[in-house]
Amino acid sequence: MTTPAPPHNRAPLMSLDDAMVSLLAHAEPLQSTDRVSTFDADGRVLAQDLVSALQVPPNDNSSMDGYALRAADVTEIGRVLPVTQRIAAGHAGEPLEPGTCARIFTGAPMPAGADAVVMQEDTVEVGGNIHGVHIQVMPQPGQWVRRAGEDVTRGAVVLARGERLSPASLGLAASLGLAHLSVVARPRVALFSTGDELVMPGDVPPEAMKAGNIYNSNRFFLRALLHRMGCEVSDLGIVPDNRAATLAALKTAADHHDLILTSGGVSVGEEDHIKPAVQQLGSLDLWQIAMKPGKPFAYGTVKRGAGADLAATETCHFIGLPGNPVSSFVTFLLLVRPFLLRLQGVNAVAVQATTLPAHFTLSKADKRREFLRVRRNAAGGLDLFPNQSSGVLTSVAWGDGLVDNPAGSTIAHGDAVSFISFADLLA
Repeated sequence: MTTPAPPHNRAPLMSLDDAMVSLLAHAEPLQSTDRVSTFDADGRVLAQDLVSALQVPPNDNSSMDGYALRAADVTEIGRVLPVTQRIAAGHAGEPLEPGTCARIFTGAPMPAGADAVVMQEDTVEVGGNIHGVHIQVMPQPGQWVRRAGEDVTRGAVVLARGERLSPASLGLAASLGLAHLSVVARPRVALFSTGDELVMPGDVPPEAMKAGNIYNSNRFFLRALLHRMGCEVSDLGIVPDNRAATLAALKTAADHHDLILTSGGVSVGEEDHIKPAVQQLGSLDLWQIAMKPGKPFAYGTVKRGAGADLAATETCHFIGLPGNPVSSFVTFLLLVRPFLLRLQGVNAVAVQATTLPAHFTLSKADKRREFLRVRRNAAGGLDLFPNQSSGVLTSVAWGDGLVDNPAGSTIAHGDAVSFISFADLLA
């Protein structure tokens, strides 16, 4: 009787956290920068600290339409103060004489001597020969006054290097008088697909599809995701399943890009040419990550040849994603997204999760850390998409986030679970 051979000892799966640490260790921030109009800087990453050369607001000003006065001059409700001047926004008033007040409008600078504003709703105009107002409240020093520098002080770092700019950030930069900003250059990413089975939508109608052909869906969402991450994308299309074409595509892409991104084709089959081609032109690490979906993942580098236009570095990053669409989508969000942010100099790349109740049950635990496609419901809980297969792209189109479920864990209805929002990941 023949004794069967012992099973081949496989390396243990890498944890997602370890994969993240290893991947980010390779993501040296890009050194090239762009100078762009503040109008056009939304979503870009600051290349240097923004230090304020002034204080904001530059002087004490009124936050209401009303009357500027000395609080001490109003000794009782109904006190009448003569109005001696009118101060509109953008105009400086005269020093305020004791026992008088100034008509003032929102944003106008406070006149010297005034320490409070009474809004016009709390006053009654006096008729006759006296131009004055009855003060109907007892004012307190500082009321309805915006203090000079209460927003920004001179010399303060108001936006730090590595911060991704938002519309509010652009307004803040403009309030400092900055018409242009220095930002990190956009990562240049070459995207291509491999596989003779792939067909582009529009080239072949559904009724004419040959057996074994599929539409290239990954190309569409990966390109959109890269644009969301602020990248300049070169779509190199579908590369034929042969070694020469794969080598040529990699060489061309490496010379002019910071990252080459592919999905599928990093297995060990005879028609999987990505792996040997990358190894021939550089180096490649194949990782088996303990996550579901998305176990297969590849990181490597491709050497640049003559004529490279990025002289600062000698290699181009390479990332190979799984071919199944949901696996490709999820691994992009959880691994490629932080990699691209770090290339742009962003330090805070960790995924932010919130705790929400599960309005579903998961009775079968998985050995791997699982990312379940879910959607928030009107009751404040999470519904689970019924088919969690890595090939069901409908699950991510239907869902609005992922439940990060630890390995070996089941979920009962009502359990608190960790929810990661697609909106946060794609912002």
